[in-house]
Amino acid sequence: MNKRSVFAFVVLLVAGVAGIAAADVVPGEEHCVVNVRTDDRLNMRDGPSASAPIAARKRYGECGIRVNDECRGSWCPVEDGHSLGWVHRRYIAMVSPSMYCVTGVAAGDVLNVRAWPSSQSRVLTKLSRHQCDIAFLPYSKGSWQKVRVDGWEGWVNRQYLSGQ
Repeated sequence: MNKRSVFAFVVLLVAGVAGIAAADVVPGEEHCVVNVRTDDRLNMRDGPSASAPIAARKRYGECGIRVNDECRGSWCPVEDGHSLGWVHRRYIAMVSPSMYCVTGVAAGDVLNVRAWPSSQSRVLTKLSRHQCDIAFLPYSKGSWQKVRVDGWEGWVNRQYLSGQ
């Protein structure tokens, strides 16, 4: 594991224990939109200013935003695969490295990945009790953590995840 991944892991571990989304921005890593109302959008700007023209708009929870270089004050240069722009660092949080594994699931059982943070929510996919390479997305609600694994994004109970 390189130095950047170790730093990212520690940031996310501390944030996860505190039940908050990590606020640190790490150049070269993937980030998601946070701290934006669900009925609003994050504006990617053409320059590092709230008055710069809008290059693209991103929804709350949207990921795949890469920080390209060091931030300038509160503004970070980003790209989303389609557009280049700048966003205020308050509105993005890093996706963890894929370092988590399923733990504590009984033999013959699976861990359900759910559409929403509720045991009553629809099951999107099931993870084997030995599944690893699970990334934390920067969202949690109570004991629920949003994750990405094998192309799926959904919610699992954090008590069934551990670091590798």
